[in-house]
Amino acid sequence: MCVFQSLLRTLMKLKKDEKLKLFQSHLSQDCPECFKSLSEDPSVLDNFMKMKELFKSHQIDEECTEREQEDSKALYIVEKMLETCGSERSLKITLHILRNMKQKDLADLLERDESIKRAQQALKTHLKRKFECIFEGLAKQDHPTLLNEIYTELYIAEGGSVGVNNEHEVRQIETASKRQTTQETAILCNDIFKPLPGQKKTIRTVLTKGIAGIGKTVSVQKFILDWAEGKANQDIDFIFTLPFRDLNLKKEKAFSLMQLLQHYFPQLKEIKSIEGDEVKVVFIFDGLDECRLPLDFQSNEICCDITESSSVDVLLTNLITGNLLPTALLWITSRPAAANQIPPECVHQVTEVRGFNDPQKEEYFRKRIRDQNQASRIISHIKSSRSLYIMCHIPVFCWISATVLETMLGKVFNRKMPKTLTEMYTHFLLIQTNVKNEKYYDTGETNPKMSDTEIILKLGQLAFRQLEKGNLIFYEEDLRESAIDVSEASVYSGVCTEVFKEECGLYQEKVYCFVHLSIQEYLAALFVFHSCVNENRNVLRAEESKPHSDRVQLSELHRSAVDQALESKNGHLDLFLRFLLGLSWTPSDLS
Repeated sequence: MCVFQSLLRTLMKLKKDEKLKLFQSHLSQDCPECFKSLSEDPSVLDNFMKMKELFKSHQIDEECTEREQEDSKALYIVEKMLETCGSERSLKITLHILRNMKQKDLADLLERDESIKRAQQALKTHLKRKFECIFEGLAKQDHPTLLNEIYTELYIAEGGSVGVNNEHEVRQIETASKRQTTQETAILCNDIFKPLPGQKKTIRTVLTKGIAGIGKTVSVQKFILDWAEGKANQDIDFIFTLPFRDLNLKKEKAFSLMQLLQHYFPQLKEIKSIEGDEVKVVFIFDGLDECRLPLDFQSNEICCDITESSSVDVLLTNLITGNLLPTALLWITSRPAAANQIPPECVHQVTEVRGFNDPQKEEYFRKRIRDQNQASRIISHIKSSRSLYIMCHIPVFCWISATVLETMLGKVFNRKMPKTLTEMYTHFLLIQTNVKNEKYYDTGETNPKMSDTEIILKLGQLAFRQLEKGNLIFYEEDLRESAIDVSEASVYSGVCTEVFKEECGLYQEKVYCFVHLSIQEYLAALFVFHSCVNENRNVLRAEESKPHSDRVQLSELHRSAVDQALESKNGHLDLFLRFLLGLSWTPSDLS
């Protein structure tokens, strides 16, 4: 909302109340309180005097007689004010006159409009800086890639119901790829709140499902960046992105909604409220599957006041049900297994991110790898393995495959190219270990404090324990459970940047995660396999945490893993089991 629109809307309200002539009369008088600094700028003072004489001479009335006089007059006054005095001084003049006219409510509304505009511009600047770059698999800030340079529009389609999908995500990939038909309507991320062709319903809350690494967060990032850069959705006044991984850290604290927003977005500090039909707000809650809040829709108290303090859980459930800010739009992203945490009646549209289709897979490798001969060889190799080709629907897996295969093709040795998922991830871990060692060598540290095996096994233990709980992100208390302190975690994220990463949340709190869920599943399987083969322990059985007196058989370990995977309601151990079996049957360089 620009100053021109704010002033014109204000004067049109005066016209409606038949007070526009009085406003014009005030303009022809002196306004010293507004222009204490005018003497420092003679040209501005001269312009102001010309404007004053213009309104005093009633020339405006003569120029507006041929049209609808009052409508034209409001527009004319605004244009002349901006032309002669500029935006800031025109605003000051208008506020001064409105208060002299005892139009306090209108003056307050105009002032609020302008504070909203300033906050919006500050927020756009902040979000553009935050989201214009993407760090593909890396946490390092010195290798940014502009999102707009590499972004490929992902396939998003209407996704059906909010119900639970009991298959592991890897099994859902092939199903999803088969559903990409010409009958479906693809949805652009910038059109996420627009009804589909033929729909007449109003869409307030959109739930977007998608398996880990498929591109949900990148789609959100693109939506925010395009708004911040003025390219799309400019009817929206504010976009607030509140990832669940950040909100988890506030579960024990009480906030009002405005306090919570001002805590994470200090650009709002001048604004008392974002309520009202004239302010269009979008909330983006990314990563429902990472939520550790109860989201108790049944028992939470009702909260309708954005200045009333409540727990973050109560604020969220009331936002989603529409008790708080019913005119706000909500976009929630989630892995399929967690989508049922939101009551179906609160969701007006369900969409699904399907990742790369077959042409986009090839496009990715040709963009990612500069040597086109090498890119062609990699594409041919990926196509030769059905399991690898299916997994390439996931953008993150394309990145892992490109990293491994480009490195292997760039070296002269007789190793076979990986054809299975386990082989691909084993080579990926070996490559990252070599990168870590080169990093130590470059810094002159010849005797690192932790060996490769120690780092991998500690990360593997963390991966396994958190996978059992269904956690993809970790906080300090999770690290301590695996005997990792914060300083160690920072070291791991610093030397294993493409395996394990440390991120700063909205308020600079530290959050940890593996670059992708499949890396967590692989490391968890590696830890379990190593514990059996090298330490004679079956860590899948709680009572056998210590080394066994008799030799633990791999068949016994496999039986335990199969039993636990079958007991899982959402198949969250299926890929872990697949990696465990792959490590058992394939000679591993890490065993």
